[in-house]
Amino acid sequence: MTETVGPTGPDRLSIICTTIGGMRVITPRGEVDHDTADSLHQALLSADRALPQRTVIDLGAVTFMDSSGINTLIAAHLAHSGGGWLRLAGPTEPVRRVLQIVGLDTVIDCYPTLHQALDA
Repeated sequence: MTETVGPTGPDRLSIICTTIGGMRVITPRGEVDHDTADSLHQALLSADRALPQRTVIDLGAVTFMDSSGINTLIAAHLAHSGGGWLRLAGPTEPVRRVLQIVGLDTVIDCYPTLHQALDA
C-alpha cells in the first residue's frame, strides 16, 4: 500500500508512506522545518498503535532539517520504543550532519541505504 501525505507546498515537503516486508517506510521529500514538520509527525505517528511498529524513514530526498524535524524524530523514536523500532536510512549530507551534531545518530539506528535499514 502506498499513501501520500501532504503536500505542504510543491517545493517544501511531500511524504510517501509504503509497506515493504511488513515494515512501514516513510519517504519524505524536501525540507523538514517548523512549517512542514507536522506533516512528517502525522505520517509517523498516525499508524495503529495496537501492534508494535517497525518503521524506516528514508531520508535520501530530505534537503534540509532543523530542530523541528529532530524533535519529530525523537517523538517517533519514543513512540516506537514500546516493542517496535524506528530506523533512519540514507540521510543526505546536510541531514546526516545535523543528526551527528545533536547526537541523534547514536540514539536512533541510522543506515547508509534503505536496503541496509530494511535488512538489518
